Amino acid sequence: MRFGQFKSSSTSALSPFLPLSKNTHTFITLSLSRKILGLGFSQAPLSDLSDPGENYFGHFLSLLSSFPREDISMDVTEVLLSAQVVDSTIRKHAEETLKQFQEQNFPGFLISLSGELANEEKPVESRKLAGLILKNRLDAKEQHRKYELVQRWLSLDVAVKSQIKACLLQTLSSASSDARSTASQVIAKVAGIELPQKQWPELIGSLLSNVHQVPPHVKQATLETLGYLCEEVVPEVVDQDQVNKILTAVVQGMNATEGNIEVRLAATRALYNALGFAQANFSNDMERDYIMRVVCEATLSPEVKIRQAAFECLVSIGSTYYDKLAPYIQDIFNITSKAVREDEEPVALQAIEFWSSICDEEIDILEEYGGDFTADSDVPCYYFIKQALPALVPMLLETLLKQEEDQDQDEGAWNLAMAGGTCLGLVARTVGDDIVPLVMPFIEENITKSDWRQREAATYAFGSILEGPSPDKLTPIVNVALSFMLTALTNDPSSHVKDTTAWTLGRIFEFLHGSTVETPIITPANCQQIITVLLQSMKDAPNVAEKACGALYFLAQGYEDVGSTSPLTPYFQQIVQSLIDVTRREDAGESRLRTAAYETLNEVVRSSSDETARLVVELVQVIMAELHSTLETQKLSSDEREKQNELQGLLCGCLQVIIQKLGASEPTKYAFMQYADQVMTLFLRVFACRSATVHEEAMLAIGALAYVAGPSFAKYMPDFYKYLEMGLQNFEEYQVCAVTVGVVGDICRALEDKILPYCDGIMTLLLKDLSSNQLHRSVKPPIFSCFGDIALAIGENFEKYLMYAMPMLQSAAELSVHTSGADDEMIEYTNLLRNGILEAYSGIFQGFKNSPKTQLLIPYAPHILQFLDSMYMEKDMDDVVMKTAIGVLGDLADTLGSNAGALIQQSLSSKDFLNECLSSEDHLIKESAEWARLAISRAISV
Repeated sequence: MRFGQFKSSSTSALSPFLPLSKNTHTFITLSLSRKILGLGFSQAPLSDLSDPGENYFGHFLSLLSSFPREDISMDVTEVLLSAQVVDSTIRKHAEETLKQFQEQNFPGFLISLSGELANEEKPVESRKLAGLILKNRLDAKEQHRKYELVQRWLSLDVAVKSQIKACLLQTLSSASSDARSTASQVIAKVAGIELPQKQWPELIGSLLSNVHQVPPHVKQATLETLGYLCEEVVPEVVDQDQVNKILTAVVQGMNATEGNIEVRLAATRALYNALGFAQANFSNDMERDYIMRVVCEATLSPEVKIRQAAFECLVSIGSTYYDKLAPYIQDIFNITSKAVREDEEPVALQAIEFWSSICDEEIDILEEYGGDFTADSDVPCYYFIKQALPALVPMLLETLLKQEEDQDQDEGAWNLAMAGGTCLGLVARTVGDDIVPLVMPFIEENITKSDWRQREAATYAFGSILEGPSPDKLTPIVNVALSFMLTALTNDPSSHVKDTTAWTLGRIFEFLHGSTVETPIITPANCQQIITVLLQSMKDAPNVAEKACGALYFLAQGYEDVGSTSPLTPYFQQIVQSLIDVTRREDAGESRLRTAAYETLNEVVRSSSDETARLVVELVQVIMAELHSTLETQKLSSDEREKQNELQGLLCGCLQVIIQKLGASEPTKYAFMQYADQVMTLFLRVFACRSATVHEEAMLAIGALAYVAGPSFAKYMPDFYKYLEMGLQNFEEYQVCAVTVGVVGDICRALEDKILPYCDGIMTLLLKDLSSNQLHRSVKPPIFSCFGDIALAIGENFEKYLMYAMPMLQSAAELSVHTSGADDEMIEYTNLLRNGILEAYSGIFQGFKNSPKTQLLIPYAPHILQFLDSMYMEKDMDDVVMKTAIGVLGDLADTLGSNAGALIQQSLSSKDFLNECLSSEDHLIKESAEWARLAISRAISV
């Protein structure tokens, strides 16, 4: 079939690097060490190869001759090989040489690399590294760095770019599979830059003409390139006629008639990346039927890698074209069922993943539409899972018996049993109560068997179905099972069974215990036994102990809202001591045990009652002592330092929770404040341990301390301010920057106008952050909110910052209004940005209220009202933005009084917006709107 027409012909294409994720490219930061070799290349075996074709070295040398001699007098091959040796002195010298070459003559550097990659006479190691360096000069993970690299490439001389591209295309016919694969990736990176700019229009055509080449290795490399290309560019960049031709080439290469395995594999992998381009083709019955037939045939290939790649395509089709699956679902069930039961694990895992992806789709649809479908609904739910249930559940239960001996010790383990259990859990969330009668016979049959695999599988099945079905359906079963499971956790001879039992108990406490559950699972009769068993299990092997901590975490969380008394109160001291003991275990570094113990300790503190407040105060000294001991160790290796940083993070996090808990009432706050100086000294020492970066958890803990300390926090500012500055300048670790911005807000609320001496420095850094294209965009909304915090703290003293802050707010407001054509992620970000801008305006208005300087804000009022109008017209505000926006309208009226009245009356939509908010079902929006109505009526009546 030829896509876009109805003639017979076909297609061929490429592959993802990793089985389970769509965004599979590994971007390798350039460190020219041995580690990077072998990464990012597919290891296609050498085919029966022929002449590599026309040589471009004549052009290459003539172009190079135009660059200064001293730049290229070195032997590039030798330097690239030296950059991979074990001897660090030689390696570093080679890295430095390459760096100098790049800095002195960037075009010549890139031409040398592309020439090395294309030269059949050079060693494969130098060719691969040349291609890898070239790729890393075109792309980067960080957005600002990527932008710089793209601009640098686009600014190169056309002749230079043409030469590099010619070398890359020539390499696709190389005898070396590594060189071909590297060139494929680099071509795709260049295409990702140039095609959106309407450059290199002939690329796709020249690749498609290659597909008809006789040497199979050229065809294979071309299909691989087309696949990478589809991964790099968005579908809008390629016109439908070219999409049809790409799909024709790809599906033709996938056909069972294609004799070369490598070609068929490359084609199948290419289809995976090209599926996003096939919207029009999937809407055409004949073309869709053809693609589905070829994919299903490929799942039966004798070659395991082709079968795996074909199932990866099916997984992607399941989530991308869910609404087109109905005619094929029975065939797909038969194919996946056979693969799960009979095929090799990599293939079987993808077959299970297909059903997991269908569950994900149906869960999303049912959550969004609440099962309320009309005939003309955009996304109907086809209930594929419900229909497949009688056959699907037995198939998944069988997989649970295929455990691996060491799966509990290996954190990254993923096997058939785990995939089956995960899918079973998704099925339970999709169909609810209907799954229970299908799983219970399997549990009852296997839970008491002598073979640990059967007991573990039965326990895993039970744990997997606890989210989805109603508490009414599950509670009677859990009540019967609970004592049995507590006995198993204590006495079962198998560590595997204990591990899964502790995990299942955690799931019971997570989903069936808490203030919202009508029938309590945990009663005065069984509470002591549960705690005794969990604390005992925390002394078991690290993997079992970690799951026991998790179960205790959810047990405590269920009591967070109980108020002054908690059933855990009698056991509080014993629980805390047991958790501290766990953190000190020699093997606490295994299975995330130490982290789990501290997270559980935090939850136990959070959910503790007033009766145990004294014990929480005593815990401050214990955690301070632990933190102090981490600061005493000297001369650490880099591995030890990393562990020290991690432990300090856990301890600072624990102190943050304790500070928040004790700060919630006056008596306990007073009790904590006796330790405040010592705690702050420790936090400052944690910061001092690190030369360049600020410790994120310590920063968060200081925010909590500022909140509790209030105005008395001022005494810490002289010592702390330099770390605050350091955090605000940390563009690389943007989460640290975001946390620091939040802490500035905490300190403003604590110190109020005592923050004034530090405001010039803080505002300078915040304005610098906003104007930087290096800082991650997610930090910018909180910075705007922070303007509001500062204005609220210093009132009319914010006057000198208005001329800088207001234009920034205005330009951001204008950008945030136009969202047409934006995707969900962009709309979510836009709403965060709007909320930050509105919080800034709100803080500024409230800060200037009752000041003689309020008239300074009058010139900004029309723009703010226009911003509110525009947002209202767009109709895409979320509830949070709506509440803040109506609040700003009220603040504006309240602060500017009669000066605002006339402007509000002239506003296009203020009245409609107010009425809409007044009739909102959200009580917070309604409350803000009531207040705004009063403020507006006062302003208008003046």
